[in-house]
Amino acid sequence: MIGTLTTGFGVWNPLVWLCVILVALLFSWIIWRCGESDYDEDTEQTSPYLSGNAEPAKGAVHVRAGNMYWGFTAALKSYYDKLIPLHSGIVNDYVSWFLIGVVVLFAVVVLL
Repeated sequence: MIGTLTTGFGVWNPLVWLCVILVALLFSWIIWRCGESDYDEDTEQTSPYLSGNAEPAKGAVHVRAGNMYWGFTAALKSYYDKLIPLHSGIVNDYVSWFLIGVVVLFAVVVLL
């Protein structure tokens, strides 16, 4: 009961797709067989090539999340130095700052 399904967008035949998959697997196997057969996992072959230099420790080359934004935070260092002490982590403080901002904004709107 394997037939061809014809729709308005194309044709679907499972036997054709099965043949395509088998041919792809055959080519994959041929390419795999052409690879080097003298590969050993626990030798220098598994080490990354760093232009002949010794591999540094993992902690020395690990890029931390803070380093990704280094340029941004360095450029705005004076801003962050003033802003970070204001963050207390207490919601009441944030609501107070919000209300102060609203009052200032309201005053500016009324005066202009």
